Amino acid sequence: MFAMQERLAKRFYILLSLPATAMGFALSVQISALSWILTTQYGLDIHEVGLVWAAGPIAGILGQVIVGLISDKVWFWQGRRRPFILIGGILAGLMLLALPNIDIVSSSLGITGLLGVAIAVALTLDLSINVSFNPTRAIIADVTPEGDERTKGYTWMQTVSGSFGVLAYAIGAVWGNYVLIYFGAGLVLLLSLIPPFFVTEPRQLSEQTSQSSVFGLVDILNNIKPLWGFLIYDVYALGLQLSGIKTDHYWAELLAAIITLILVVQTVLAKEQEGEPTNQTGFSKVLAAHSFSWIGVQTMFVFIFAFLQDKMPNISDDELGKIIAMSFLILSAVAAGLPAIVLEPMAKRVGRVKVHTYCMASMAIGYFAVVFWGESKMSLYLLMAMLGIGWSAIISLPFAIMSEKVDQSHMGLYMGLFNLSVVLPQLLVSLGVGLFISKVEDKGLVFHISAISLAISALVWTQVKENKRP
Repeated sequence: MFAMQERLAKRFYILLSLPATAMGFALSVQISALSWILTTQYGLDIHEVGLVWAAGPIAGILGQVIVGLISDKVWFWQGRRRPFILIGGILAGLMLLALPNIDIVSSSLGITGLLGVAIAVALTLDLSINVSFNPTRAIIADVTPEGDERTKGYTWMQTVSGSFGVLAYAIGAVWGNYVLIYFGAGLVLLLSLIPPFFVTEPRQLSEQTSQSSVFGLVDILNNIKPLWGFLIYDVYALGLQLSGIKTDHYWAELLAAIITLILVVQTVLAKEQEGEPTNQTGFSKVLAAHSFSWIGVQTMFVFIFAFLQDKMPNISDDELGKIIAMSFLILSAVAAGLPAIVLEPMAKRVGRVKVHTYCMASMAIGYFAVVFWGESKMSLYLLMAMLGIGWSAIISLPFAIMSEKVDQSHMGLYMGLFNLSVVLPQLLVSLGVGLFISKVEDKGLVFHISAISLAISALVWTQVKENKRP
């Protein structure tokens, strides 16, 4: 073990953040360039691009859970997370290199059609990013003690990763997507292949009890009970999309909403138990709270263009793109700087759950403010900076809070289950919220939905118990 890891030095936290940074940067490249290159260079239509993008959340539903479960049990290449970080990093880097060169890949394989190869490359990139996120986050919990040090690990993860994310958007804006893709491929390979060899993973995560050593399908379903409504609706809506069946009723949406409401209320009212190897109630409360925050932010990410087209009807398509890009750049810049500099010291003083709850409440207020004052560029940019406070918390603090609610010997599996509170709401937004927004005239509803979702999230977070500090 290197001395910096023994001392838990600041440079160790920065080093520990680099594999997650690699996957985060690959995701930023994907967001900036994937749809653009698939449509402009390879001629995919909107429906085909949408199916490619849907693969990520779908892969996350199964892939992260499976990889998490496997990585908890295996040990090779002197690690349990290291092998998956290395494999995922290599795949992501190679697929980024392949994106602008699919014609070369196709000809070298003796395939005449580019479309199939383009989809295969894009899907492999999407799957490698989505699945590799699990071990890059789980390893932080593996090598940091519970309490303030683990909070520091995840806040530094977001500060480092977020800073590189801002760099990705800047490179794309200044030098274009091709430069971004090639730079991203080199960076992903560098940050995923070298840092893991400077981190010593523990051979034994924790003492496993007879109660926690066996983890079956029933245990998994019980742990994600607040998400059952999301899961039911996503399966239903995805089935309709793939089959082409059209409906003119909303019984499924109403049923899923009722199921979600009942299960979330049950979860919120339940008492967290202390002294158990796995705090199932505490973990379920975190899932419920986190899922509503993701409904809000994903609705903003996907449909802000519709809101701006409605509220700023006289701007050109080019200007619309620039406003959206600047809005997300401001959001990302705030989110990159706050976790290690502001949130982590505040969490030490008043507790992580309280800090996160305040951030969710501030984001709900910010979303409501956008509805009323988001019709000018400057006010929108100022409000996006305010929303960055909540965004900085969403992508840092819940990992530390969740990691202390679960059995440490199953950390990879729980990271995968925790990811369901992200991908299931993402699919809900794409399949359900999008359909709803398309049928209403006032697109201000985009930020109404976001605001209400964040308000519900903040309310649920008030019922999450702060773990006692060691």
